[in-house]
Amino acid sequence: MSGQKVKNIALSPDGSAVRIVDQTRLPGELVYLDLWERDAMVEAIVSLRVRGAPAIGIFAAWCVYVLAKSYPAEDFFARLDADCDALSASRRTAVNLARQTERMRARAYGMRGAAAADIAAALGREAEAIHREDIAMCRAIAQAGLDLLHPGDTVLTHCNAGPLATSEYGTGLGPLLLAAERGIDIRAYVDETRPLLQGARLTAWELMNAGVGCTLICDNMAALAMKQGRIQAVLAGCDRMAANGDAANKIGTSGAAIIAKHYGVPVYILLPSSTIDLACPTGADIPIEERDGEEIRSMWYASPMAPAGVKCWDPAFDVTDHELITAVVTEKGVLYPPYDVNLKKMFGQ
Repeated sequence: MSGQKVKNIALSPDGSAVRIVDQTRLPGELVYLDLWERDAMVEAIVSLRVRGAPAIGIFAAWCVYVLAKSYPAEDFFARLDADCDALSASRRTAVNLARQTERMRARAYGMRGAAAADIAAALGREAEAIHREDIAMCRAIAQAGLDLLHPGDTVLTHCNAGPLATSEYGTGLGPLLLAAERGIDIRAYVDETRPLLQGARLTAWELMNAGVGCTLICDNMAALAMKQGRIQAVLAGCDRMAANGDAANKIGTSGAAIIAKHYGVPVYILLPSSTIDLACPTGADIPIEERDGEEIRSMWYASPMAPAGVKCWDPAFDVTDHELITAVVTEKGVLYPPYDVNLKKMFGQ
């Protein structure tokens, strides 16, 4: 498997569908799905067949293009609005999804009065631009993050922030993949990341595929690893960053950051600017998605691991307080506190 390149989002060869890797089938099977109907596209986001804040934004952009090609001229914008609204509402925490969907909608409305085929073609160019921009951002983030590490370092990862969650390289995993390309020895402890096991199923798969040395651990083993000096940095992605630097990411990221603060381990949050929401004042204003409790009780198990009928609470994200974050790594460089000032300086309008 080592060295295999996987493109997680693309158009089908004939351009009639969006092709994705079905991430629910990894690591056991590498399965591609072609999607051309809105309900199937929404289901793919909700069920995490496609996931990762940048990736679902890219996916939604291509979905709008594929769907728009079939709109009749007489109700083009009514259909566009309905599809954009459905895609945007499929997950609430990651800002990229709504942002890229709205970008596609705005592109179409900017051509109101043009032929439907011309608007659809322009939407294809816009989706391609969104995809290209993310690739460039991920490369820049990977380089900026690598500059913070040293040969021989071992980092802790949480959830999945590699190519499967973005376009190429990823965010939180980008420095590791870039280091491997250049023959630099940087390794990782990989949190399982419960309850969805996206670290165990996806991050470990991507790192092994890229030839990065990695060791899988349960989430509750990170404290011991840090105490024993096994970890030199924590790298994590982000689904939405508030204007003050609070960072929403997969549940458990906040706990890892609290432990790291105790043991003096730096915490780096890596994200593209499309994930920064300056209109959101603090992490308290970020909506937290709650998922089906069966993900705790029975998902990924051969048989249920908890009693039938037990109450379950399954928030998908938590918010890492900005005071726990050593630096924020973006495609424009590395930001240090105070984040409320420096984020606005770099990304404010």
